[in-house]
Amino acid sequence: MSLNDSWMQRDLSVLWHPCTQMKDHEQLPLIPIRRGEGVWLEDFDGKRYLDAVSSWWVNVFGHANPRINQRIKDQLDQLEHVMLAGFSHQPVVELSERLVNITPAGLDRVFYTDNGSTGIEVALKMSFHYWRNVGRPSKQRFVTLTNSYHGETVAAMSVGDVALFTDTYKPLLLDTFKVPSPDCYLRPEGVSWEEHSRTMFAHMEQTLAEHHDDIAAVIVEPLIQGAGGMRMYHPIYLKLLREACDRYEVHLIHDEIAVGFGRTGTMFACEQAGITPDFLCLSKALTGGYLPMAAVLTTDKLYQAFYDDYSTLRAFLHSHTYTGNPLACAAALATLDIFEQDNILEANRVLAARMAKATAHLSDHPNVAEVRQTGMAVAIEMVQHKASKTPYPWQERRGLKVYQHALQRGALLRPLGSVVYFLPPYTITEEQIDFLADVATEGIDIATRAAISVALAPGAPSTFHDPG
Repeated sequence: MSLNDSWMQRDLSVLWHPCTQMKDHEQLPLIPIRRGEGVWLEDFDGKRYLDAVSSWWVNVFGHANPRINQRIKDQLDQLEHVMLAGFSHQPVVELSERLVNITPAGLDRVFYTDNGSTGIEVALKMSFHYWRNVGRPSKQRFVTLTNSYHGETVAAMSVGDVALFTDTYKPLLLDTFKVPSPDCYLRPEGVSWEEHSRTMFAHMEQTLAEHHDDIAAVIVEPLIQGAGGMRMYHPIYLKLLREACDRYEVHLIHDEIAVGFGRTGTMFACEQAGITPDFLCLSKALTGGYLPMAAVLTTDKLYQAFYDDYSTLRAFLHSHTYTGNPLACAAALATLDIFEQDNILEANRVLAARMAKATAHLSDHPNVAEVRQTGMAVAIEMVQHKASKTPYPWQERRGLKVYQHALQRGALLRPLGSVVYFLPPYTITEEQIDFLADVATEGIDIATRAAISVALAPGAPSTFHDPG
C-alpha cells in the first residue's frame, strides 16, 4: 500500500468532507497532501498538482510563502490569542487601520469574525439592527440576486440562490426578495455587457420602488457570481444600485469574500464602479489563504446608531471566539505588505492578459458556449449545443471528467458543474498558465466527447450543479 493509500484509508475511516458525497470516494481517490510550495501541492507519493483554484479561492501568494510564514512565526512568539471583548492587541489595531486606508472612502469601522459565511451574517444582522435602532423596525427583509451565493450558515443561505445549497433547508430560511441577475452570459445576441447590465437593473429598481419600506439591505457579489458558475456582469450595475439604494434608503452590502484583494483587476471590485457600499465583507485572500478570518467594514454612521448607554440595549452583542485572532492578523498584515511592496495589481495585468491569450482558442470549441474573464478569473462554460447554450444535464457531471483528467496531468482544476475556471495564485508564471490552458483543453475535449448515460431523478431541477 502506498503512502497516499494509507493516509486515504485512515482519512475515510474518520472524516466527513465538505461539499462532498462521500460515496464518490469509493471510485474517486482522495488525495492526501503532504506539503505545498508556491503554486504547487505535493501528495505523499511525491506527485505535484498546480493549484489552479487557489485552494478554494484563498491562496493568492502561494503555499508556504516565506514572508507570510515568518510574520506568523514572529507573532507566535508574542501572542497567539486573546479575546477581543474588553481587550485588544497590536496586530488587530494595525490591520484595522490598514483596511480602513485601502478600502473605499467612508468605510471607517471594522468588525471581525471567523469566516466568510459568518461575516455575511454580521452584515445582515447589523443592517437589520440599525433600522430598529433608528426607529424603522419595518425594514427587515433583504434583496438578493438570482444565482447568488453568500455562504452556508442559515441567514447567508437565505440570501443565496444556488438550489443545491438551499433547497433542502428552505423551511429554515428567511423570506427574501430575489431579483433577476445581470449575468451577462444570458444577454441576447449582439448586446454588450454594459447594455445588458443596465437593462437588467430595471428589475431591481422595481423591487426597491415597491418594497423599500420593508427592505433593510440589498446584498450582491460584485462583478462575479462565484459558486453560481463564475457568471459575470458589468460595473454599471453596481453604480446604478448604489444610486438606487441611496434614493430608497436601503443599505448596500458587497460580498467581496471571493473577489476582493485584486481578483477582479482592482484591489476591490466596488472600485470599478467608483462607489462605497454600506458594508464590505472580506475574507478568503485576506490572510493569504493561511488562517480563517473575515472582516466586515462599515460606515461611522452605522456605528453611531449602536453607540449608547448599555441600558438602552442598542449594542451589537455578537461575537465569535477567535474574532481578531493575532496569528490571522499577522498573516493578513504580511499579505497586505506583499500587495504594497510588490506592485501586485500591475503584475496581475500581465498575467490576466496571458490567461486571456492562452484560453482564447476555446471560444471556437463546438461545446464551449463562452470564455469569459474579469481580471484574474477566467471561466469556460461547456454546453451540449453551442448556438442555443443548452446545458448538459447536471447529473452527467461533465466537469468531474475535467477534474479527473487534470489530476492525472498534475493540476488541480475543480469545475463548477460544467464551468471550468482558473482562479490561480498571483505567483503563477506565464508558462504555468499555458500549461493549465493545455490541460483544460484536453479535459474539455474528453468531457464533451464522452457519451454519458445517467438516470435522471424525477423532479430534480435543472439548476442544480456541482459546488466546485
